[in-house]
Order: sequence, then structure tokens, then C-alpha cells
Amino acid sequence: MKIISVSIGLLWVALQLAGCHTMQGLGKDIQSGGEAIEKAAQ
Repeated sequence: MKIISVSIGLLWVALQLAGCHTMQGLGKDIQSGGEAIEKAAQ
């Protein structure tokens, strides 16, 4: 039972870290897209 709890905990941590990096990448993509639109508007 303890092994299952530890496994679930490690899986949860891994998913949280993956999600965090995914959101950072999405934010950078949106930022670069906004900069491209801004340059095109000038």
C-alpha cells in the first residue's frame, strides 16, 4: 500500500512539472506572436 501511495505521489509531481513547463512555453509563444503583430502594425 505504501508503494502505491509513493508511486501516485511521484506521478503527480511529474505531471505538475510537465504542466508548468508547458504553460511557460505557451506564454513565450503568445508573447512572440504578439511581438510579430506589433511589428507588422508599425
